[in-house]
Amino acid sequence: MTGRDRPGVAADRRRVQQSALRVGLTVGLASAAIVGLITVITVAAMFATSRPDPRPGRGGGERWDDRILDLDDVVPVAIVLGVLGVLALGVIAWYMARRAARPLAEALEVQRAFVADASHELRTPLTTLTSRIQLAQHRLDRGGDVDGVLDDLRRDAAVMDDVLSDLLLTAETAGARSGDADAVSSVASAAGEAIDVIGPRAADAGIRIEQSIPAGLETAADGTALMRALVALLDNAVRFSPPDGAVSVTAAAAGRSVQVRVVDEGGGIAGDPERLFERFARDDTSTTHRGFGLGLPLVRDIATRFGGTVGVERTSSSGTTFLLVLPAARR
Repeated sequence: MTGRDRPGVAADRRRVQQSALRVGLTVGLASAAIVGLITVITVAAMFATSRPDPRPGRGGGERWDDRILDLDDVVPVAIVLGVLGVLALGVIAWYMARRAARPLAEALEVQRAFVADASHELRTPLTTLTSRIQLAQHRLDRGGDVDGVLDDLRRDAAVMDDVLSDLLLTAETAGARSGDADAVSSVASAAGEAIDVIGPRAADAGIRIEQSIPAGLETAADGTALMRALVALLDNAVRFSPPDGAVSVTAAAAGRSVQVRVVDEGGGIAGDPERLFERFARDDTSTTHRGFGLGLPLVRDIATRFGGTVGVERTSSSGTTFLLVLPAARR
């Protein structure tokens, strides 16, 4: 399948063509209306400023050709109307050009967002890979067994492949995909994969991650997307937790929903917690790790994609609890 044949490319092309058609029709109709209005006003002005022909046998003003036009009165009106018409057409053309360029601006915004999201999503797995490689090198130098580390590396590479595939498919469909309606995933499995990814970073910081999730708990969300959301939440919790602290991830059914909580022991969130879900918004209270303000907005994108929500349930000087709510799997 070529680039021209991909559904996303075809949809973008249709949007640009439709926008161009709307611009052409609008400018054409506006031009016709302005020219018609100028013509009517000019004719009315000519008639209003004309006077009956005083020559013998031609007076009376009963017919148009029996009247005399005063160009000194008509020409200024025509000039003013022409200038106003040009200005009006310029304003209309400027406005419609902005509307025509809107799909291109949106496409560029989506492209920048995808590059930023992909960079952010790969940063944590790459950090994990680096830590595991260093561990393997350390064991090799001491003559130890590296089979377990190689298994972890293969798993991490598979996670990166799944993350990239999910990002590409989501970007291709510009949001929710057709298969999302039938998606089912194990919360415990997704949390376990997320902990495996974040584990090396947490271990380096001296932070332990605790999990308490029922084995049979399932949600109506894609497993890779859920794992990505939990990685972002755990990464945020580890970043703001003190050394030798603990981060916990728990989940439970609540009616037709599944509630997942990630709790840290950090110093809390300063200001409005909702702003953290805006792209590139950051909490600058952390002095050890600087984020780019992308992780939590990505969590909200994933929650919205599957009809769920995410927010800060509580925050204080003793820690913060993030609550991710997703629909429960339909039986």
